[in-house]
Amino acid sequence: MSFSRKILIALAAGILLGIFLGERATYLKWAADGFVKLLQMTVLPYVVVSIIGSLATLNAADAKRLAVKAGAVLLLLWAIALVFAFLIPLTFPSIESASFFSTTLVERRQAFNFVDLYIPSNPFYSLANNIVPAVVLFAIVVGVALIGVERKTTLVEVLRTASEALARATRFIVRLTPYGLFAIAAVAAGTLNLEQIGRLQVYLIAYVAVALLVSLWVLPGLIAAVTPIRIREIVELTRNALIVGVVAGDLFIILPVLTEASKTLIARHGLAEGPSGQLPDVVVPASFNFPHTGKLLSLSFILFAAWFTDIALTVADRARLAFTGLVTFFGSLNSAVPFLLDLFRIPADTFQLFLATGVINSRVGTLVAAVHTLTVALLGSCAVVGAVNWRSPRLPRYLAVTLALTVVVIGGTRLLFERVLRHEYTRDEVLAGMHLLLQPSGDARVYRTELPSNRVEAAVNQLSVIRSRGALRVGYAPNSLPYAFFNSRGDLVGFDVEMAHRLAEELRVGIEFVPVDRPRIFGQLSGDYCDIVMSGVPVTTDNASRLLLSASYLDETLAFVVPDHAREAFASWDQIRRMGPIVIGAPDVPYYIDKVRQQAPEARIEVLRSPEEAFALGSGLHAMLLPAERGSAWTLLHPEFSVVVPEPGLVKVPLAYAIARHDQAFASFVNTWIDLKRKDGTIDRLYRYWILGQNAAAARPRWSIIRDVLHWVD
Repeated sequence: MSFSRKILIALAAGILLGIFLGERATYLKWAADGFVKLLQMTVLPYVVVSIIGSLATLNAADAKRLAVKAGAVLLLLWAIALVFAFLIPLTFPSIESASFFSTTLVERRQAFNFVDLYIPSNPFYSLANNIVPAVVLFAIVVGVALIGVERKTTLVEVLRTASEALARATRFIVRLTPYGLFAIAAVAAGTLNLEQIGRLQVYLIAYVAVALLVSLWVLPGLIAAVTPIRIREIVELTRNALIVGVVAGDLFIILPVLTEASKTLIARHGLAEGPSGQLPDVVVPASFNFPHTGKLLSLSFILFAAWFTDIALTVADRARLAFTGLVTFFGSLNSAVPFLLDLFRIPADTFQLFLATGVINSRVGTLVAAVHTLTVALLGSCAVVGAVNWRSPRLPRYLAVTLALTVVVIGGTRLLFERVLRHEYTRDEVLAGMHLLLQPSGDARVYRTELPSNRVEAAVNQLSVIRSRGALRVGYAPNSLPYAFFNSRGDLVGFDVEMAHRLAEELRVGIEFVPVDRPRIFGQLSGDYCDIVMSGVPVTTDNASRLLLSASYLDETLAFVVPDHAREAFASWDQIRRMGPIVIGAPDVPYYIDKVRQQAPEARIEVLRSPEEAFALGSGLHAMLLPAERGSAWTLLHPEFSVVVPEPGLVKVPLAYAIARHDQAFASFVNTWIDLKRKDGTIDRLYRYWILGQNAAAARPRWSIIRDVLHWVD
């Protein structure tokens, strides 16, 4: 049985096992993760040895010819590959998406340090920390230095031996591919939900469509447009080799055939005079160590992963991705892709999706890589003897056809996705379906309208009042997402509502929730209306002067809620200031308003009674000032909006609970209780659920044959 057939059988068996077992397939995750680590184990050592050894075999004349002629062709192909890689995201359908608050909103991305990333002061550190660009540069510098060394034969032989040993080790690991892919496919098929599978199909189809366009027309068409060599000739001489490469998914094994085919085509057209006839012997193996078009098209996966996880990449991010990706792809994709995911703060778990798509994309990518290698060899050889005619009358026709085919492929694929992949937004239902983690054991009453309040003497101890009443009376601000709000069942829920229930239980009393009006909180706390306000009260100088506030239990980050299309415009304070007299809605919190006026003095602030006013049609607002934690919850209800934390600098605002009648004894009790809840993990657990949205959706077992068809397990 051929190796390719084993791979296909293992892949199919893994998918079937995943469908059969469902989430129980995660028992194989150790094997999937182990296989990934094995693949990455020999990558960087092989990169160093192969680049140094390949460059060391050249003489000065060969190196100059390769750099000037073939190097120019390589740059052209890289430019073409990057263009098509960044066209692939145009096929992704528009979907409404929103998410709970994520710490990535407030984590400041590390500054891009070109020197640290690309110039290795310690190459061993770069190797140990998987800094691919620095490793590549080190290998290139050493390889070029060896060109002029006379007594290099022994070292070259050592490098060749080391390269062969690493290649053998890699081939041994590759033999485990059927088993590794079996585990990866089983885990992926058992855990991916239908929405994830649908989105994964988007990338597979888009990548394959663009890769076929590039390999079957763009690259061979370029050769035919500027040289005497025709596409038909290329296909006739390389057809069998390309089929073998695609089936095996290995470019290396067909390099000799590609070299001979290039030499034959050059000789057939009388271009083999002088050194050009043997140039493919140098160009083909040397180009194997440089990123090819197939690899660069894989940059589109980073853009797909960002789309998949709803992470916005700015124009500057995309430019940096093109530059950094080009250098990192000197090494293996299995090493470069995790590096790029980390660099752009995209969840590392998406690398498993890359491996899953690689089963198909690697073979299509091999086709692109083979055609890329042929293009470098043929255009480079023709350029040496002056046989490349950039004024050929065929070139305009080629460009017109290429443009037309690109529009058809990109537009047609996008249209296919828009018609077939129908995404229904459900994140608002997730928020509305959230419930209290701890079911209250005592009596609980929720009032939706205000109750009458009586004045109480200041000397009364609040804890005594609560115990004599038999209930803790908690003030809440309606629609104070995600701290206090009504879910789809009409229950009052939220972070602070949950904390209130736990406080009442520890006081061993019932609980009553009464609505409060933020502008009148001081008066409502002065009487017997409520004992404490637990509804995301910000700790500001204004509140601290009028209210007795508890110790802080959480911090919020000041941010803007803006329409999706305006995210980049509010990414920095400089950009906000350049917009001039924009209109910003804000809650009636003077501290928030003052912070914005300091940064954007021309902005006009409109005070809102409720965030809902900002989402109304015709509000006339450019943005709404709201903490990122609250704003993220509101975008779940209004997915056409996004949360932006402008740079530079973060404005943190702590939250506390407001205590009735300035009762220091009760405040001391609450402070002690908050400290206990922080130390026993309660606050952290509630933060993950209510703020970060972890496990917010009802956990439903993944559909599986063993559970839903055979009913062997519950």
